[in-house]
Parts: sequence; C-alpha cells; structure tokens
Amino acid sequence: MKPLTVADADMIVLGLQDEIRRSQESRYDHRLHGVLLVAQGMSCRQVAYLLGDAPCTVENWVHRFERAGLAGLTEAERAGRPARLSQAQLQEVQRVLREPPPRTGLVGNLWDGRTLSAYLEQRYGIGLGVRQCQRLFRQFGFRLRKPRGLVAKADPELQQAHKKTQRNGDRSRS
Repeated sequence: MKPLTVADADMIVLGLQDEIRRSQESRYDHRLHGVLLVAQGMSCRQVAYLLGDAPCTVENWVHRFERAGLAGLTEAERAGRPARLSQAQLQEVQRVLREPPPRTGLVGNLWDGRTLSAYLEQRYGIGLGVRQCQRLFRQFGFRLRKPRGLVAKADPELQQAHKKTQRNGDRSRS
C-alpha cells in the first residue's frame, strides 16, 4: 500500500499543535498520549520529537503522573500577577467614573484611558498604563463616547438646511 502524505505538512503540523494547545481538555489529552508512549517503551526524547514538545516537558509529565496519577496531568491553577487595585478601590473607581473628571480635580470632560491613569496615580499612587485603564472600562461595562464637535459661531438654521437628511427623517429633494 502506498504511504499517504499531507500537502504543506509543516504548516499543518503547526496548525494542529496550536489546536492542541487551545483548550484545557486537548492539552490534557496531549499529555496522556505522551505518558502513554513513554509507558509503551519510547524514550522521552523520542516522544518529545514525535509530539513537538521539549524532552524536559515530557519528563515533567511522566514525573507528575508518577506522583499524582491522572490528576497530575490536569491543568493546574496559575497564580498570575496580583491585582494592583483592591475590590474596594475598584468599586470606588467605578463610582467615580460616573461623574465628570473635573469633579475629581482633573482636566477634561470625558473619561478615557489617559485620564483614568492620571486619576489612579493621583488618588492611589498606582501607575497603570493607558491600555490597562481601557481594559478596566470594558470590565466595568463602559464604552468610549467621543463628543461631536461643534463649529464655533455656526448658524444652526444654515446647518440644518445644508444636511442631506432633515430632522424628521425625510430626505431633501434638492
């Protein structure tokens, strides 16, 4: 029988590895396969080459399996970086964001990432980047609203006459 080949195998392998790493269940299955192959007599180096992982990674899977059984292959909790703002501070920030920035002693009419960053530095001495402050807005359910600019000394009647769509929704036929 003629052996099968996969077109563009290098790209396919990368795509499949990404898919395996995407969910906790598939990573668990991936580890199971690695330990199974070692249990069937393959070396950690051979399994690592076959699965596309580092040999020390496969060794760690085997050690974890020997120590804790199947539970050792499950996804462990990861500590991550500790939060810089406490829950009480987050609640206060959420309350303050409902008021205009000048009430907090800041310049500007709207809250944005830069303004919130300045407020947190001033109030709590915590330096958060603009992008992280924008994530806080999204976490709180706020969205950025930019004001429409108004032309100084513009005549509202002339502006209305110039618009394509009239206020009542009818299109002008000029």
